[in-house]
Amino acid sequence: MIEFKILDELKPNEEILNVIKDYKYKIIKGKVKTLLHTNLQFIEPTQYIITYPTTLTILEYKVNEINNKTFYIKEHNEKYNLKEIKQILNEISKSPS
Repeated sequence: MIEFKILDELKPNEEILNVIKDYKYKIIKGKVKTLLHTNLQFIEPTQYIITYPTTLTILEYKVNEINNKTFYIKEHNEKYNLKEIKQILNEISKSPS
């Protein structure tokens, strides 16, 4: 049987929390896990699930990328940086329901 050990639990990003504070949301903390008896490590992203006024799932990956886009919106199938996330959420809040 495959067994994992949690090495670290990732904390939510304070900046994104300030951006989504006006929405209904829930957070699933990310984890750094290792496969027991190996040296393989896995990183589960932190999930910010916005449920109202729209439905969005924002995943935050703690990986250093060249283009600095650490966020991924599941519904859009695209990577974003924090500035782009702010723009998307501003557009959603401005649009009439």
